[in-house]
Amino acid sequence: MSATTIVTHSAEETFQAGRGFASRLKEGDVAALFGPLGGGKTTFVKGVAAGLKVKDAVTSPTFVLLNIYAGKIALYHFDFYRLEQAVQLEALNLEDFLYGNGICLIEWPELALPLLDRPFYRVKFEIAGENERRIEIGGRG
Repeated sequence: MSATTIVTHSAEETFQAGRGFASRLKEGDVAALFGPLGGGKTTFVKGVAAGLKVKDAVTSPTFVLLNIYAGKIALYHFDFYRLEQAVQLEALNLEDFLYGNGICLIEWPELALPLLDRPFYRVKFEIAGENERRIEIGGRG
């Protein structure tokens, strides 16, 4: 599948882009979310959660590394911004989530990439203006 590029002009549009992306996802899918601070990753994840019928408030797991949400499919939201070494991932038993039945969304995934030896979505965020975001969604591959 080729990449899709979406340009959003507000947080609400970024949220809706995430909601739309949720319709592509199925059990066991993984998406790596790349982009700068303030790029819209967490807002996008909130949209994915809404698309998966998650009822809980979705927050960034920057300090706890992982938030788990119940929806029509379990959602595992990782944020590895604060990690400095891949060895820090061991305590999370990341493989249990990556190869489970839920959906994994990983912000700041660089340290986890060596563990992803299966197809996954690459979602890249770019700040294109004060409220404008360019989101490129690469197919599973």
